[in-house]
Amino acid sequence: MNISEKMAGLSGLEQLQALLATGEKPPIGETLQFEPIEFDKGRAVFRGVPGIHAYNPIGSVHGGYAATLLDSACGCAVHTQLSPTQAYTTLELKVAYHRGMTTATGPVTAEGRVLSMGKRVAFTEAKLTDDQGRLLASATSTLLVFERNAS
Repeated sequence: MNISEKMAGLSGLEQLQALLATGEKPPIGETLQFEPIEFDKGRAVFRGVPGIHAYNPIGSVHGGYAATLLDSACGCAVHTQLSPTQAYTTLELKVAYHRGMTTATGPVTAEGRVLSMGKRVAFTEAKLTDDQGRLLASATSTLLVFERNAS
């Protein structure tokens, strides 16, 4: 049983807060070694430590690592505003890379916020920073909001 099936009937914010309470991570968080830290209405925060597991052939952290954390922060910010019958998917993610990452970068934090949320479309932004507050990457995202299929 996946996480969303376990939490059927809860609002999006309640689902994510329950996830924090249990310490359970979605499989992508296990794979890329990042975790949810905080969820509020319209806001989501993730933290990870870029390591050798995320390196590309040129000897630095692959841009997909930053993109994944930013996409998670953008998506979960929207998730916090969903009713129990709604779901979402990313339609577009635009990422800007400001600084490269290596194993020396240390912990990074992705914080996403909802800019606007309609019945069908949501717009978000997220920033990825290091522990010194330096901007590593930023993103904007457009997400489709829809009703879940009854099963």
